[in-house]
Amino acid sequence: MDQDLISKKELLELTGISYGQLYRWKRKRLIPEEWFIRKSTFTGQETFFPREKILARIERIKDMKDDLSLDELADVFSPNPAGVSIRWDEVRERHIVTEVAQRVYRERHPEVRVLSFDAMLCLYVLDVALQTGEVSLDEGRMALALMEEAYAPMRGDPAGPGRAVELVFVRKLGIATCLLVALPGEIRFEPGTRVVARIHIPTCVEQLKLKLV
Repeated sequence: MDQDLISKKELLELTGISYGQLYRWKRKRLIPEEWFIRKSTFTGQETFFPREKILARIERIKDMKDDLSLDELADVFSPNPAGVSIRWDEVRERHIVTEVAQRVYRERHPEVRVLSFDAMLCLYVLDVALQTGEVSLDEGRMALALMEEAYAPMRGDPAGPGRAVELVFVRKLGIATCLLVALPGEIRFEPGTRVVARIHIPTCVEQLKLKLV
């Protein structure tokens, strides 16, 4: 999959941060190692970043760094949150996800009373997918089952750095499917296949952590 990249020089100019800040945030794991992409140019090797992801991440760091230490920020942005659970009643009361997503989840888990972070993440990803407007309820059910069955093994050891994973929805001739892709990776589809939604799971982890604070 091609992605829009931004050079390190342009990134520093656009965001107003220094070279030192950028690499200090990298050392503190606020910016993932895999976002530092080395490419050959006519001037030699240069560093590039996925444009949308890095710009959004830096803005969030700048917004939160006055209230949280770098270590606390690292925990927020970590793809492997500490063990957290939340009661179902609290999910509803705090409107962490929409009622539509709640109903779809309850169809599959009618007796659930407490959700682990991983279970809550599956519900949150379902909600994000449905809110794109491109994913139907049946497709959302399919994605929820896939997340519950395949995400944890793909992510890897929760005590380690883990792997970034993306949920991709595709459709051809009215028939839809979804798949989980370990990043960085590339997917090729047959002609006529349309990618209707892509959801970056580490971003969902960050968003959910902030909602659960």
